[in-house]
Amino acid sequence: MVSRSHSASDKPASTFRPTEFQQRLYAACKRIPKGKVTTYGALAKALGSSARAVGQGMRRNPFAPVVPCHRVIASDLELGGFSGQWGNESAEVCRKRSMLADEGVAFNGTKVATKAVLGPEEMASLAGPAARKPQ
Repeated sequence: MVSRSHSASDKPASTFRPTEFQQRLYAACKRIPKGKVTTYGALAKALGSSARAVGQGMRRNPFAPVVPCHRVIASDLELGGFSGQWGNESAEVCRKRSMLADEGVAFNGTKVATKAVLGPEEMASLAGPAARKPQ
């Protein structure tokens, strides 16, 4: 297990000023309904960005749970990280799993059941055209 300190830009939500990308990311994330998840890659595709940028933006999210970053998972349907921690046994990833289960997300072992996963096209439709990277 690798533990990373949670930054959320090390600022409280009241003083945090999201970048233009983070604004689009958080707006798109808020559209993921309870009982569903999407992957970092699918969200990245909807935003015209990269999965790594989405992961970093989620890690810096000071607006949880209003911006439900716990609904974004790894492409292999494992939970990925949460609050700067990685590994299915870490306290924060266990909390992420519990939050998703409470919202009705089903699991197959350590992975999210595919019926709960929104793919790139579904995520792009939910996020809307304003989510796309400005040209």
